[in-house]
Amino acid sequence: MEAQRLLWINAAGSAGLSAVTNRWPTAYRTPSAALNELQSQWFDAIVLDFPLPPWTPAELLEHIRRLAPESRVLIRHPEAALSEAVRWAQEGAYQVLGGNEDPSAFLEQALGARTPANSGSPPAGPEEWASLLIGNSPPMRRVYHVIRMVGNRRSTVLITGETGTGKEVAARALHLAGPRSRGPWVALNCSALPETLLEAELFGHVRGAFTGAVQNRAGRFEQAHGGTLFLDEIGEMPADLQAKLLRVLQERELERLGSSETIRVDIRVVAATNSDLTRKIEEGSFREDLYYRLNVVPLHLPPLRQRREDIALLSEHFAAKICGLEGLPLKTIAREALDSLQGYAWPGNVRQLENAVEVAIAMSGDRKVLVPSDFPLASPPRFHREESNPPVVTLPESGLDYERTLARIERSILEQALEKTGGNKKAAADMLGLKRTTLSAKVRSLAPAACG
Repeated sequence: MEAQRLLWINAAGSAGLSAVTNRWPTAYRTPSAALNELQSQWFDAIVLDFPLPPWTPAELLEHIRRLAPESRVLIRHPEAALSEAVRWAQEGAYQVLGGNEDPSAFLEQALGARTPANSGSPPAGPEEWASLLIGNSPPMRRVYHVIRMVGNRRSTVLITGETGTGKEVAARALHLAGPRSRGPWVALNCSALPETLLEAELFGHVRGAFTGAVQNRAGRFEQAHGGTLFLDEIGEMPADLQAKLLRVLQERELERLGSSETIRVDIRVVAATNSDLTRKIEEGSFREDLYYRLNVVPLHLPPLRQRREDIALLSEHFAAKICGLEGLPLKTIAREALDSLQGYAWPGNVRQLENAVEVAIAMSGDRKVLVPSDFPLASPPRFHREESNPPVVTLPESGLDYERTLARIERSILEQALEKTGGNKKAAADMLGLKRTTLSAKVRSLAPAACG
Protein backbone atom coordinates (compact mmCIF):
# COMPACT_ATOMS: atom_id res chain seq x y z
CA MET A 1 0.00 0.00 0.00
CA GLU A 2 1.36 3.46 -0.93
CA ALA A 3 2.41 5.58 2.04
CA GLN A 4 0.11 8.46 2.83
CA ARG A 5 1.64 11.89 3.22
CA LEU A 6 0.68 14.71 5.56
CA LEU A 7 1.46 18.40 5.34
CA TRP A 8 1.20 20.41 8.54
CA ILE A 9 1.37 24.21 8.63
CA ASN A 10 1.96 25.51 12.15
CA ALA A 11 3.67 28.76 13.08
CA ALA A 12 4.89 27.18 16.34
CA GLY A 13 6.93 24.48 14.64
CA SER A 14 6.73 20.75 13.97
CA ALA A 15 6.59 19.30 17.50
CA GLY A 16 3.45 17.40 18.31
CA LEU A 17 1.79 16.10 15.18
CA SER A 18 4.04 13.07 14.77
CA ALA A 19 2.50 11.72 17.98
CA VAL A 20 -0.93 11.93 16.40
CA THR A 21 -0.23 9.53 13.57
CA ASN A 22 2.35 7.01 12.46
CA ARG A 23 2.59 8.81 9.12
CA TRP A 24 5.33 11.41 9.69
CA PRO A 25 4.29 14.85 8.48
CA THR A 26 6.09 17.45 6.44
CA ALA A 27 5.90 20.59 8.60
CA TYR A 28 6.19 24.25 7.70
CA ARG A 29 6.07 27.36 9.87
CA THR A 30 4.83 29.65 7.09
CA PRO A 31 2.00 29.10 4.58
CA SER A 32 4.12 30.62 1.77
CA ALA A 33 6.74 27.91 2.07
CA ALA A 34 4.02 25.22 2.18
CA LEU A 35 2.32 26.62 -0.92
CA ASN A 36 5.62 26.48 -2.78
CA GLU A 37 5.90 22.81 -1.80
CA LEU A 38 2.37 22.11 -3.04
CA GLN A 39 3.33 23.27 -6.52
CA SER A 40 5.55 20.21 -6.95
CA GLN A 41 4.42 17.69 -4.31
CA TRP A 42 1.10 16.03 -3.46
CA PHE A 43 -0.26 15.26 0.02
CA ASP A 44 -3.18 13.12 1.18
CA ALA A 45 -4.07 15.47 4.02
CA ILE A 46 -3.13 19.00 5.05
CA VAL A 47 -3.53 20.44 8.56
CA LEU A 48 -3.76 24.22 8.93
CA ASP A 49 -3.04 25.23 12.52
CA PHE A 50 -4.20 28.82 12.97
CA PRO A 51 -3.34 31.59 13.66
CA LEU A 52 -1.08 31.85 10.60
CA PRO A 53 -0.67 35.61 10.10
CA PRO A 54 -1.27 37.38 7.80
CA TRP A 55 -3.41 34.65 6.21
CA THR A 56 -7.09 34.08 6.95
CA PRO A 57 -8.49 30.52 6.77
CA ALA A 58 -10.62 31.40 3.73
CA GLU A 59 -7.66 32.87 1.81
CA LEU A 60 -5.30 30.00 2.57
CA LEU A 61 -7.98 27.39 1.87
CA GLU A 62 -8.69 28.92 -1.54
CA HIS A 63 -5.02 28.73 -2.52
CA ILE A 64 -4.70 25.14 -1.33
CA ARG A 65 -7.87 23.98 -3.11
CA ARG A 66 -6.46 25.39 -6.35
CA LEU A 67 -3.05 23.73 -5.94
CA ALA A 68 -4.19 20.45 -4.32
CA PRO A 69 -7.89 19.82 -5.03
CA GLU A 70 -7.72 16.15 -3.98
CA SER A 71 -6.08 16.72 -0.58
CA ARG A 72 -8.18 16.63 2.59
CA VAL A 73 -7.78 19.92 4.44
CA LEU A 74 -8.32 20.10 8.21
CA ILE A 75 -8.44 23.53 9.86
CA ARG A 76 -7.69 23.91 13.55
CA HIS A 77 -8.64 27.34 14.87
CA PRO A 78 -8.98 28.37 18.54
CA GLU A 79 -11.55 31.11 17.86
CA ALA A 80 -13.63 29.72 15.00
CA ALA A 81 -17.33 30.53 15.27
CA LEU A 82 -19.81 27.95 14.01
CA SER A 83 -20.87 30.17 11.13
CA GLU A 84 -17.24 30.52 10.02
CA ALA A 85 -16.62 26.79 10.36
CA VAL A 86 -19.65 26.05 8.18
CA ARG A 87 -18.48 28.55 5.56
CA TRP A 88 -15.02 26.98 5.43
CA ALA A 89 -16.59 23.54 5.11
CA GLN A 90 -18.73 24.79 2.22
CA GLU A 91 -15.57 26.11 0.60
CA GLY A 92 -13.86 22.72 0.78
CA ALA A 93 -12.45 22.08 4.28
CA TYR A 94 -12.82 18.43 5.31
CA GLN A 95 -13.12 19.29 9.01
CA VAL A 96 -12.81 22.35 11.25
CA LEU A 97 -11.63 21.84 14.82
CA GLY A 98 -11.28 24.00 17.88
CA GLY A 99 -7.82 24.97 19.02
CA ASN A 100 -7.67 22.31 21.75
CA GLU A 101 -9.23 19.43 19.77
CA ASP A 102 -7.02 16.45 18.93
CA PRO A 103 -7.06 15.99 15.14
CA SER A 104 -5.94 12.33 15.26
CA ALA A 105 -9.36 10.72 14.77
CA PHE A 106 -10.29 13.17 12.04
CA LEU A 107 -6.95 12.64 10.30
CA GLU A 108 -7.41 8.88 10.31
CA GLN A 109 -10.93 9.35 8.96
CA ALA A 110 -9.75 11.80 6.31
CA LEU A 111 -6.98 9.51 5.14
CA GLY A 112 -9.27 6.49 5.18
CA ALA A 113 -11.97 8.33 3.28
CA ARG A 114 -9.70 9.69 0.54
CA THR A 115 -10.94 8.27 -2.77
CA PRO A 116 -10.23 8.99 -6.43
CA ALA A 117 -12.26 11.79 -7.93
CA ASN A 118 -14.26 9.41 -10.12
CA SER A 119 -15.13 7.03 -7.32
CA GLY A 120 -18.76 6.51 -6.45
CA SER A 121 -18.07 6.32 -2.74
CA PRO A 122 -19.25 9.25 -0.64
CA PRO A 123 -16.50 11.25 1.09
CA ALA A 124 -17.79 10.51 4.53
CA GLY A 125 -16.00 7.34 5.54
CA PRO A 126 -17.97 4.90 7.68
CA GLU A 127 -20.59 7.37 8.95
CA GLU A 128 -24.06 5.83 8.78
CA TRP A 129 -25.80 9.03 7.73
CA ALA A 130 -23.70 9.27 4.58
CA SER A 131 -25.46 6.25 3.07
CA LEU A 132 -28.58 8.40 2.65
CA LEU A 133 -26.80 10.78 0.28
CA ILE A 134 -25.75 9.62 -3.18
CA GLY A 135 -23.11 11.54 -5.06
CA ASN A 136 -19.45 12.43 -5.21
CA SER A 137 -19.55 15.68 -7.19
CA PRO A 138 -18.00 18.85 -5.70
CA PRO A 139 -21.42 20.36 -4.84
CA MET A 140 -22.41 17.18 -2.98
CA ARG A 141 -19.07 17.03 -1.20
CA ARG A 142 -19.87 20.44 0.24
CA VAL A 143 -23.18 19.06 1.49
CA TYR A 144 -21.32 16.18 3.20
CA HIS A 145 -18.89 18.64 4.77
CA VAL A 146 -21.60 20.83 6.28
CA ILE A 147 -23.55 17.87 7.68
CA ARG A 148 -20.40 16.41 9.19
CA MET A 149 -19.58 19.81 10.67
CA VAL A 150 -22.91 20.54 12.36
CA GLY A 151 -24.29 17.05 12.99
CA ASN A 152 -23.31 17.14 16.67
CA ARG A 153 -24.68 20.64 17.24
CA ARG A 154 -28.15 21.79 18.23
CA SER A 155 -27.98 24.69 15.79
CA THR A 156 -31.01 25.32 13.61
CA VAL A 157 -30.39 24.53 9.94
CA LEU A 158 -32.16 26.04 6.93
CA ILE A 159 -32.02 23.82 3.84
CA THR A 160 -32.67 25.54 0.53
CA GLY A 161 -32.95 24.11 -2.95
CA GLU A 162 -35.27 23.52 -5.84
CA THR A 163 -38.14 21.05 -5.67
CA GLY A 164 -36.92 17.46 -5.88
CA THR A 165 -33.31 18.06 -4.83
CA GLY A 166 -33.59 15.89 -1.70
CA LYS A 167 -34.01 18.42 1.11
CA GLU A 168 -35.82 15.96 3.41
CA VAL A 169 -33.14 13.33 2.79
CA ALA A 170 -30.48 15.86 3.82
CA ALA A 171 -32.52 16.71 6.92
CA ARG A 172 -32.66 13.02 7.88
CA ALA A 173 -28.90 12.79 7.39
CA LEU A 174 -28.46 15.74 9.78
CA HIS A 175 -30.63 13.95 12.32
CA LEU A 176 -28.55 10.76 12.05
CA ALA A 177 -25.20 12.59 12.12
CA GLY A 178 -25.33 13.44 15.82
CA PRO A 179 -26.46 12.19 19.24
CA ARG A 180 -30.09 13.13 18.49
CA SER A 181 -30.26 10.14 16.17
CA ARG A 182 -31.29 8.19 19.28
CA GLY A 183 -34.27 10.52 19.70
CA PRO A 184 -37.40 10.92 17.56
CA TRP A 185 -37.52 12.20 13.99
CA VAL A 186 -40.69 14.23 13.38
CA ALA A 187 -41.57 15.89 10.05
CA LEU A 188 -44.33 18.30 9.06
CA ASN A 189 -45.11 19.95 5.72
CA CYS A 190 -46.18 23.51 6.52
CA SER A 191 -48.05 23.89 3.22
CA ALA A 192 -50.13 20.72 3.58
CA LEU A 193 -52.57 21.96 6.25
CA PRO A 194 -54.81 25.01 6.71
CA GLU A 195 -53.68 27.51 9.35
CA THR A 196 -56.06 26.32 12.10
CA LEU A 197 -55.02 22.69 11.78
CA LEU A 198 -51.34 23.56 11.35
CA GLU A 199 -51.28 25.41 14.67
CA ALA A 200 -52.81 22.44 16.48
CA GLU A 201 -50.39 20.05 14.77
CA LEU A 202 -47.38 22.11 15.82
CA PHE A 203 -48.30 23.06 19.38
CA GLY A 204 -50.87 20.43 20.38
CA HIS A 205 -54.11 21.17 22.22
CA VAL A 206 -56.08 20.37 25.36
CA ARG A 207 -59.57 18.93 25.51
CA GLY A 208 -62.20 21.50 24.55
CA ALA A 209 -59.73 23.94 22.95
CA PHE A 210 -61.86 23.93 19.80
CA THR A 211 -64.69 21.95 18.24
CA GLY A 212 -63.55 18.38 17.82
CA ALA A 213 -60.82 18.54 20.47
CA VAL A 214 -62.15 15.66 22.55
CA GLN A 215 -58.90 14.87 24.33
CA ASN A 216 -55.46 16.30 25.09
CA ARG A 217 -52.95 15.91 22.28
CA ALA A 218 -49.21 16.58 22.08
CA GLY A 219 -48.06 18.62 19.09
CA ARG A 220 -45.12 17.97 16.82
CA PHE A 221 -42.76 20.03 18.99
CA GLU A 222 -43.46 17.83 22.01
CA GLN A 223 -43.29 14.67 19.90
CA ALA A 224 -39.81 15.69 18.75
CA HIS A 225 -38.50 16.24 22.31
CA GLY A 226 -34.94 14.93 22.46
CA GLY A 227 -34.74 14.65 18.69
CA THR A 228 -35.27 16.61 15.48
CA LEU A 229 -38.29 18.47 14.09
CA PHE A 230 -38.22 18.95 10.32
CA LEU A 231 -40.41 21.76 8.99
CA ASP A 232 -40.74 21.47 5.24
CA GLU A 233 -41.96 24.36 3.06
CA ILE A 234 -41.33 26.80 5.90
CA GLY A 235 -41.88 29.71 3.54
CA GLU A 236 -45.60 28.86 3.40
CA MET A 237 -46.14 29.18 7.14
CA PRO A 238 -48.86 31.78 7.99
CA ALA A 239 -47.70 35.03 9.61
CA ASP A 240 -49.38 34.41 12.99
CA LEU A 241 -47.68 31.04 13.35
CA GLN A 242 -44.33 32.53 12.36
CA ALA A 243 -44.43 34.63 15.54
CA LYS A 244 -45.19 31.57 17.67
CA LEU A 245 -42.46 29.55 15.98
CA LEU A 246 -39.99 32.35 16.67
CA ARG A 247 -40.82 32.19 20.38
CA VAL A 248 -40.22 28.44 20.50
CA LEU A 249 -36.87 28.84 18.74
CA GLN A 250 -35.84 31.59 21.16
CA GLU A 251 -37.15 30.19 24.43
CA ARG A 252 -37.45 26.44 23.71
CA GLU A 253 -40.89 26.49 25.32
CA LEU A 254 -44.52 26.53 24.18
CA GLU A 255 -48.14 26.31 25.29
CA ARG A 256 -50.74 23.94 23.89
CA LEU A 257 -53.86 25.49 22.38
CA GLY A 258 -56.38 26.16 25.13
CA SER A 259 -53.78 25.90 27.91
CA SER A 260 -51.61 28.36 29.84
CA GLU A 261 -49.17 25.69 31.00
CA THR A 262 -45.64 26.24 29.71
CA ILE A 263 -43.96 23.15 28.28
CA ARG A 264 -40.20 23.11 27.72
CA VAL A 265 -38.81 21.18 24.79
CA ASP A 266 -35.33 20.03 23.87
CA ILE A 267 -35.36 19.87 20.08
CA ARG A 268 -33.34 20.61 17.02
CA VAL A 269 -35.27 22.36 14.25
CA VAL A 270 -34.35 21.79 10.61
CA ALA A 271 -36.38 23.82 8.12
CA ALA A 272 -36.50 23.60 4.33
CA THR A 273 -37.84 25.73 1.52
CA ASN A 274 -37.71 26.05 -2.25
CA SER A 275 -38.81 29.68 -1.94
CA ASP A 276 -36.66 32.79 -1.95
CA LEU A 277 -37.19 33.83 1.66
CA THR A 278 -35.32 37.11 1.21
CA ARG A 279 -37.85 38.09 -1.44
CA LYS A 280 -40.71 37.03 0.85
CA ILE A 281 -39.24 39.28 3.54
CA GLU A 282 -39.24 42.19 1.10
CA GLU A 283 -42.87 41.40 0.20
CA GLY A 284 -43.81 41.32 3.90
CA SER A 285 -44.96 37.69 3.91
CA PHE A 286 -42.07 36.29 5.98
CA ARG A 287 -40.60 37.64 9.22
CA GLU A 288 -37.02 38.80 8.97
CA ASP A 289 -36.25 37.90 12.60
CA LEU A 290 -37.55 34.37 12.03
CA TYR A 291 -35.40 34.04 8.92
CA TYR A 292 -32.25 34.80 10.91
CA ARG A 293 -33.30 32.38 13.66
CA LEU A 294 -33.77 29.62 11.08
CA ASN A 295 -30.74 30.44 8.96
CA VAL A 296 -28.13 29.85 11.67
CA VAL A 297 -26.56 27.19 9.45
CA PRO A 298 -27.45 27.47 5.75
CA LEU A 299 -27.32 24.28 3.68
CA HIS A 300 -27.99 24.50 -0.06
CA LEU A 301 -28.94 21.38 -2.05
CA PRO A 302 -27.67 21.73 -5.62
CA PRO A 303 -30.00 21.04 -8.56
CA LEU A 304 -29.20 17.95 -10.59
CA ARG A 305 -28.01 20.04 -13.55
CA GLN A 306 -25.11 21.24 -11.36
CA ARG A 307 -24.03 17.71 -10.40
CA ARG A 308 -24.23 15.82 -13.69
CA GLU A 309 -21.38 13.51 -12.70
CA ASP A 310 -23.70 12.04 -10.04
CA ILE A 311 -26.47 11.09 -12.49
CA ALA A 312 -25.04 7.67 -13.40
CA LEU A 313 -24.49 6.77 -9.75
CA LEU A 314 -28.00 7.94 -8.81
CA SER A 315 -29.59 6.07 -11.72
CA GLU A 316 -27.91 2.81 -10.77
CA HIS A 317 -28.85 3.34 -7.13
CA PHE A 318 -32.52 3.87 -8.03
CA ALA A 319 -32.50 0.85 -10.35
CA ALA A 320 -31.22 -1.38 -7.53
CA LYS A 321 -33.70 0.13 -5.05
CA ILE A 322 -36.74 -0.25 -7.31
CA CYS A 323 -35.83 -3.77 -8.44
CA GLY A 324 -35.46 -4.74 -4.78
CA LEU A 325 -38.85 -3.29 -3.85
CA GLU A 326 -40.55 -4.99 -6.80
CA GLY A 327 -38.82 -8.33 -6.23
CA LEU A 328 -37.17 -8.20 -9.69
CA PRO A 329 -33.71 -9.36 -10.75
CA LEU A 330 -31.31 -6.44 -10.79
CA LYS A 331 -31.42 -4.49 -14.07
CA THR A 332 -28.44 -2.58 -15.35
CA ILE A 333 -28.42 0.59 -17.46
CA ALA A 334 -26.73 0.61 -20.86
CA ARG A 335 -23.92 3.11 -21.39
CA GLU A 336 -25.82 4.92 -24.13
CA ALA A 337 -28.82 5.26 -21.79
CA LEU A 338 -26.61 6.73 -19.07
CA ASP A 339 -25.16 9.17 -21.61
CA SER A 340 -28.70 10.23 -22.51
CA LEU A 341 -29.64 10.70 -18.86
CA GLN A 342 -26.52 12.76 -18.20
CA GLY A 343 -27.40 15.10 -21.06
CA TYR A 344 -30.95 15.77 -19.87
CA ALA A 345 -31.84 18.97 -18.00
CA TRP A 346 -33.91 17.33 -15.18
CA PRO A 347 -36.16 20.25 -14.19
CA GLY A 348 -37.67 18.00 -11.51
CA ASN A 349 -34.20 17.09 -10.19
CA VAL A 350 -33.48 13.86 -8.29
CA ARG A 351 -37.15 13.07 -7.75
CA GLN A 352 -37.79 13.21 -11.50
CA LEU A 353 -34.77 10.97 -12.17
CA GLU A 354 -36.05 8.35 -9.73
CA ASN A 355 -39.47 8.40 -11.40
CA ALA A 356 -37.84 8.04 -14.82
CA VAL A 357 -35.88 4.99 -13.69
CA GLU A 358 -39.05 3.43 -12.27
CA VAL A 359 -40.85 3.98 -15.59
CA ALA A 360 -37.91 2.51 -17.50
CA ILE A 361 -37.93 -0.64 -15.39
CA ALA A 362 -41.64 -1.07 -16.06
CA MET A 363 -41.18 -0.44 -19.80
CA SER A 364 -38.27 -2.87 -20.12
CA GLY A 365 -40.35 -5.99 -19.44
CA ASP A 366 -38.14 -9.02 -18.99
CA ARG A 367 -35.01 -7.41 -20.37
CA LYS A 368 -32.13 -7.12 -17.91
CA VAL A 369 -30.59 -4.03 -19.51
CA LEU A 370 -32.32 -0.63 -19.69
CA VAL A 371 -31.82 1.16 -23.02
CA PRO A 372 -32.51 4.78 -24.06
CA SER A 373 -35.98 3.97 -25.45
CA ASP A 374 -37.05 2.80 -21.97
CA PHE A 375 -36.73 6.40 -20.73
CA PRO A 376 -39.57 8.42 -22.34
CA LEU A 377 -38.22 11.84 -21.38
CA ALA A 378 -39.92 15.08 -22.25
CA SER A 379 -37.85 17.59 -24.18
CA PRO A 380 -36.91 20.66 -22.16
CA PRO A 381 -33.50 22.09 -23.11
CA ARG A 382 -30.65 19.68 -22.60
CA PHE A 383 -27.45 20.66 -20.83
CA HIS A 384 -25.37 21.08 -23.97
CA ARG A 385 -28.02 23.19 -25.67
CA GLU A 386 -28.23 25.37 -22.58
CA GLU A 387 -24.48 25.91 -22.58
CA SER A 388 -23.89 26.30 -26.32
CA ASN A 389 -26.51 28.97 -27.06
CA PRO A 390 -25.73 32.05 -24.96
CA PRO A 391 -27.98 35.07 -25.45
CA VAL A 392 -26.98 37.37 -28.30
CA VAL A 393 -27.10 41.17 -28.03
CA THR A 394 -28.08 42.90 -31.28
CA LEU A 395 -25.97 45.97 -32.00
CA PRO A 396 -28.26 48.90 -32.92
CA GLU A 397 -27.39 51.11 -35.89
CA SER A 398 -26.80 54.03 -33.54
CA GLY A 399 -24.29 52.01 -31.50
CA LEU A 400 -24.30 51.48 -27.73
CA ASP A 401 -22.35 52.16 -24.56
CA TYR A 402 -20.14 49.05 -24.49
CA GLU A 403 -19.11 49.15 -20.81
CA ARG A 404 -22.61 49.98 -19.56
CA THR A 405 -24.18 47.23 -21.68
CA LEU A 406 -21.70 44.63 -20.43
CA ALA A 407 -22.30 45.72 -16.84
CA ARG A 408 -26.06 45.40 -17.32
CA ILE A 409 -25.73 41.88 -18.77
CA GLU A 410 -23.35 40.82 -16.00
CA ARG A 411 -25.65 42.27 -13.35
CA SER A 412 -28.60 40.33 -14.79
CA ILE A 413 -26.63 37.07 -14.75
CA LEU A 414 -25.55 37.60 -11.14
CA GLU A 415 -29.09 38.42 -10.03
CA GLN A 416 -30.47 35.30 -11.73
CA ALA A 417 -27.81 33.05 -10.19
CA LEU A 418 -28.46 34.43 -6.70
CA GLU A 419 -32.21 34.06 -7.17
CA LYS A 420 -31.91 30.44 -8.32
CA THR A 421 -29.71 29.57 -5.32
CA GLY A 422 -31.79 31.37 -2.71
CA GLY A 423 -29.11 34.01 -2.14
CA ASN A 424 -26.37 31.43 -1.46
CA LYS A 425 -23.26 33.08 -2.91
CA LYS A 426 -21.16 29.91 -2.88
CA ALA A 427 -23.80 27.99 -4.85
CA ALA A 428 -24.27 30.95 -7.22
CA ALA A 429 -20.51 31.08 -7.80
CA ASP A 430 -20.49 27.35 -8.61
CA MET A 431 -23.35 27.83 -11.06
CA LEU A 432 -21.34 30.49 -12.90
CA GLY A 433 -17.96 28.77 -12.66
CA LEU A 434 -16.56 31.52 -10.46
CA LYS A 435 -14.79 31.66 -7.11
CA ARG A 436 -16.98 32.89 -4.30
CA THR A 437 -14.62 35.81 -3.67
CA THR A 438 -14.81 36.78 -7.36
CA LEU A 439 -18.61 36.68 -7.33
CA SER A 440 -18.75 38.75 -4.13
CA ALA A 441 -16.47 41.37 -5.65
CA LYS A 442 -18.60 41.57 -8.79
CA VAL A 443 -21.77 41.86 -6.71
CA ARG A 444 -20.28 44.75 -4.72
CA SER A 445 -19.01 46.58 -7.79
CA LEU A 446 -22.07 46.13 -10.01
CA ALA A 447 -25.22 46.29 -7.91
CA PRO A 448 -24.86 45.97 -4.15
CA ALA A 449 -28.54 46.64 -3.50
CA ALA A 450 -29.94 44.43 -6.23
CA CYS A 451 -27.60 41.48 -5.93
CA GLY A 452 -27.27 41.24 -2.14
